[in-house]
Amino acid sequence: MQTAKTVLMVEPIAFGYNSQTAENNYFQKEQKETDIQEKALQEFNNFAAKLREKGINVITVKDTLNPHSPDSIFPNNWVSFHEDGTVALYPMFALNRRVERRPEILERLKDEGFKINTVEDFSPFENEEKYLEGTGSMIFDHDYKIAYGSVSLRLDEELFRNFCAKFGFTPIVFHSYQNVGDQRLPIYHTNVMMCVAEQFVVICLDCIDDEMECEKVQEVIKSSNKELIEISEDQLQQFAGNMLQVQNEEGDKFLVMSETAYKSLTKEQVERIENYCEIIYADLNTIETNGGGSARCMLAEVFLPKD
Repeated sequence: MQTAKTVLMVEPIAFGYNSQTAENNYFQKEQKETDIQEKALQEFNNFAAKLREKGINVITVKDTLNPHSPDSIFPNNWVSFHEDGTVALYPMFALNRRVERRPEILERLKDEGFKINTVEDFSPFENEEKYLEGTGSMIFDHDYKIAYGSVSLRLDEELFRNFCAKFGFTPIVFHSYQNVGDQRLPIYHTNVMMCVAEQFVVICLDCIDDEMECEKVQEVIKSSNKELIEISEDQLQQFAGNMLQVQNEEGDKFLVMSETAYKSLTKEQVERIENYCEIIYADLNTIETNGGGSARCMLAEVFLPKD
């Protein structure tokens, strides 16, 4: 199943700019206002409400003040929940993000009736300075058992291949870049440049500078019988690649994104997406600006079986 009916969201308690992640997340910009947390919480609550209005099951967990992590609002980087009851925990680049791995969140899912059979913990690779930041760095095509991964400091290629072998995915490895000033630098997470939905893929091909890698990615997408919807690098900068398709209990599908991303799309791109599913978008400006992540980053899909 490509789309989850349940998503986990972590409610911010002390959200803000994270200088540790800003080392290689070029989407982040520090705002100096004093009400960043207040605005982020308002955006979070509005976003969760919009998802629930469409019948999507949203489980929210409150962040903790101690230990403090300014990026806990992005849980998809430290955990993924799989259909066979496996939970994967991931090695994180930033020291202050490693405290986001909270066992009580797994207990909360059990309380909600989800079954956890195994926990695969990759976090010890942090000791070797090897990182793999969950569904931020890997994009899964669950139906075809394909995993797309753009190599960066947050996706170690060897570890990515190790993960794919263990979980039964075919790894599609490539390199993607963005313009930062007058430099061409690696994109920190694959999920800001591509989104795999059930019947289509949204992707910024202009970011894949190597022609052979770019052709290979396109070939794989076509072989999975999905329509390729291309976005520009300028649209990528507006978080148009950071989308996630989810479904409600009735099986209705929705593509979730931020208002910034939605407004960057052309009429034709919107129509092509809406051929397949309805779009849900919400204002996430404060979260995007300070955190450098958007709608997809805020959602950890829960594919776990129910007891």
